[in-house]
Amino acid sequence: MKAIILSAGQGSRLGHLVDDRPKCLIGFSGPSLLDRQLDTLAANGVDDAVVVTGFHDELVDSAIAARGTAGPRVRTIFNPFFKVADNTGSLFMARAELSGDCLVWNGDTLVANALMAKVVANRQTGICVTIDRKPDGYDDDDMKVVEEGGLLKAIGKRIERGGVNAESIGLLAFRDGGAERFRTAIEAAMRTPEGTNIWYLRVIHQLAQSEPVHTLDISGEEWGEVDFPEDVAVAEALCAGWDSQSSR
Repeated sequence: MKAIILSAGQGSRLGHLVDDRPKCLIGFSGPSLLDRQLDTLAANGVDDAVVVTGFHDELVDSAIAARGTAGPRVRTIFNPFFKVADNTGSLFMARAELSGDCLVWNGDTLVANALMAKVVANRQTGICVTIDRKPDGYDDDDMKVVEEGGLLKAIGKRIERGGVNAESIGLLAFRDGGAERFRTAIEAAMRTPEGTNIWYLRVIHQLAQSEPVHTLDISGEEWGEVDFPEDVAVAEALCAGWDSQSSR
């Protein structure tokens, strides 16, 4: 299995933390977010990774080179349009990698090894969106999901909340032709007038209207998204806890 990590953005909502580096290089209890993602892949047998870079791509390339042979084989793809195109643009630049069994992982999401193990072990065919549940409801920034019987019905930040019953954690798995269908849909989306302004999960939403898109519920597993300054302390605590468990 291959993983495509989308790390082109600056992460400007994090303020001064990303003045001179992309958020994938922020350290969390030591290792950077990107290092932790690559280590999580390695711990779960994913030995091939593609990192889509943009803001300060040279720093990301240097950080990957400094890892040496640790973890998976890593190569980078530079997205020169990262300032003007959303993450659909990053996937368009990496579209040749959308083949076979692969993961697409947002570059601002940390997941526990046990969570990744469930994603890798899941043999669901086609396209599968990893979801979690929130007992207290969903806010404006959540990538909200409507799912029914393990199938995705709708996904987006602006969908009607009445039927929302989950959120995407920013980790998708593709098997048995799912990646190739997604690649075709990405290529078509980028040819529309709004192509540079849409998120790739809008493409997933559109696919779900005409073919089965599956969901994997990882409720109870630990993960965190780093979007705002207040997320940093939460992610630090998560990582420190994972490190403590692994050292026992």
